[in-house]
Amino acid sequence: MSGCKMMTMKTHELKGFTLTLCQVVFVSPIFEAEANKGFQFNVRVVGDLLQFTFPVRTDAVMARELLVKAIKEA
Repeated sequence: MSGCKMMTMKTHELKGFTLTLCQVVFVSPIFEAEANKGFQFNVRVVGDLLQFTFPVRTDAVMARELLVKAIKEA
C-alpha cells in the first residue's frame, strides 16, 4: 500500500465505508448538498472521491470532526 505500513494501518468507519486514514488526501468543508438533500462533505482518498451526505448539518459536523480527529491521531 503506497505510504501505509500494514502493521500500523489505522482505519475509520464512516457511513458504511472503512477509510484507511493514511490514504486520505483531503477532507472538504461542509456544504449544502444539491437538490436540498441535506449537507455534505467530500473525502479524497488516493484514487477516488467519496461524498458523504447527511440529513442535518449537525450530523455532518460531528462525522467530519470525528474523521479529522482520527486522521490527526493516526
